[in-house]
Amino acid sequence: MSYKNINIAIEENWAMITIDRPNKLNALNKDTIQELHEAFVDLEEDEGVKVIILTGSGEKAFVAGADIAEFADFSIKKGKKLAAKGQELLFNLIENLSTPVIAAVNGFALGGGLELAMSCHFRIAGDNAKMGLPEVSLGVIPGYGGTQRLPQLIGKGRAMELIMTAGMISAEKALEYGLVNHVVPGGELLPLAKKIADKISNNSPVAISYAIKAVNAGFKNTGNGYETEIEAFGACFGTDDFSEGTSAFLEKRKAKFPGS
Repeated sequence: MSYKNINIAIEENWAMITIDRPNKLNALNKDTIQELHEAFVDLEEDEGVKVIILTGSGEKAFVAGADIAEFADFSIKKGKKLAAKGQELLFNLIENLSTPVIAAVNGFALGGGLELAMSCHFRIAGDNAKMGLPEVSLGVIPGYGGTQRLPQLIGKGRAMELIMTAGMISAEKALEYGLVNHVVPGGELLPLAKKIADKISNNSPVAISYAIKAVNAGFKNTGNGYETEIEAFGACFGTDDFSEGTSAFLEKRKAKFPGS
């Protein structure tokens, strides 16, 4: 499938999605959100893809925000619909994807861009990255999950300050806060993402999908994360991946999971 606003490259056991709107600093519009939705759904169904890396084109921006021109004149009803549809189509989809998603943050990740990065399972950043949720400076609040995911990642107080000041933080500060896992020079960002992807792809995809589900459950008020973890842990025992993984361990050899 060909796309207008994104590019997809598949290599070995991982895929890379690059948002490609450099003239708009890769800002999210409704067409890009729809394309990303379709790409993630397709890659989720591809058994050969064990990890997805998400990044932005160029060196200036991961995603500099939402395309404000698209919703500047929206009514309350349209605004609610925008947030609800975006969360359902993309942000919640990524968070609950059974295939691990790594955000490789190159440059600005602001507003919807930071919300997109936060919906990924974890984030790494180039040393030129800048992150923030500037929505209140526009008279609006983050609408793609930012008010929920940012406190989960960095704590309520820091999240409140970052949201209310509409400020930006550096990659190093994001590392200090726990918003990103690693910070490297820009030229090392994608190689690091690929290195981590390779490590992940050596492990059981079934177990990883259960782990994602269990961890996410602990951050939702609708379920008990520990109970979900117990159910998922037990379910792993009925899988071929568990049989292979434990057999390999006992036989002192490297496990051979499907596609690895």
